[in-house]
Amino acid sequence: MQFGYTILYVEDVPATLAFYGEAFGLATRYTHESGSYGELETGATALAFVSHALLTQIGKTPQSPHLDKPTSEIALVTDDVAAAVRRAVDAGARPVQPPTDMPWGQTIAYVGDCNGFLVEICTPVKHG
Repeated sequence: MQFGYTILYVEDVPATLAFYGEAFGLATRYTHESGSYGELETGATALAFVSHALLTQIGKTPQSPHLDKPTSEIALVTDDVAAAVRRAVDAGARPVQPPTDMPWGQTIAYVGDCNGFLVEICTPVKHG
């Protein structure tokens, strides 16, 4: 088995794709013509978005995220966390935690995306 993608539920898929492009430099891989589904180019595993409207049509009851009570996070890896945070905030991300050097050697920061999802911006994890 292989991990294929993560899908986040959002009100406006095109606006979310545009935000991720501006804030994090992620290109859109695919957008369905209806605008209710889209994927970002993130490497081997895609980050995808589905509209609340489409989920409602298929009998689901999507909930909006709560930045102050996160249940998960998206982690984006970069060598320059401070610059990535500045870019994200300039594009409208909400600052949550400034870049912090962790005891295990990683630098991490947190922002909230345009939907309220928690996004970790971090340096690569050093294994071994």
